[in-house]
Amino acid sequence: MTVRNGVYGQAHHMTTGISPAPAPAGRDPGSDGLSGLWRAKQLEYTWLRSLMGRYEDFWKVTESALLFACKNLGLSSPPATGAQLMDGYLNLKVFPEVPQALSALSDYTLAILSNGSPRMLQAAVKSAGLEGVFAHVMSVDEVKIYKPDPRVYQLAPRKLKVARTAIGFVSSNFWDVAGARAFGFWTCWVNRSGAPPDELGLSPDATVKTLTDLADLIKA
Repeated sequence: MTVRNGVYGQAHHMTTGISPAPAPAGRDPGSDGLSGLWRAKQLEYTWLRSLMGRYEDFWKVTESALLFACKNLGLSSPPATGAQLMDGYLNLKVFPEVPQALSALSDYTLAILSNGSPRMLQAAVKSAGLEGVFAHVMSVDEVKIYKPDPRVYQLAPRKLKVARTAIGFVSSNFWDVAGARAFGFWTCWVNRSGAPPDELGLSPDATVKTLTDLADLIKA
């Protein structure tokens, strides 16, 4: 394998994500109804805003998606609860194998390329204990459009100063992997849940369950 630089798509393949607790009034804290709809709308709003040419940063998009999800589910969401849920994006925790897996990949130039706003990414890296691990933390805020627009993926070869074919792109989101594959990156899908791939006419170059598997694959 000739991949010399690793670019990590969204942070979700490294982090355990957001838990919707405490739940808004009237909601079972153990239910994934709010978190599932919130995440779906969050992504949908990035794509709709990209198509409409009406960019807002990911923090604002995430707030709007939470507001819609609460309204759609008939939930009361006081400002303090909404703020607490949003703050979860600033305090993400990593899956247990991530620090060791990234250490095993330290011979490569590692970077993040994310829909997240710069503030969200800085906070996520700090809360995950990954400061100093990544040579670049790139946000779509630089180009004011969301993935999978090719202008986002172009940030990586531009910042890393290498050809796109020298970059390995890793994400837990199949749609993101598909976008990166269409752009010309070598791609790896971190499929922790064993989900089926989307029918987009593109396949990742590799599929793994954890970042440890990725490190083993690249080092082989």
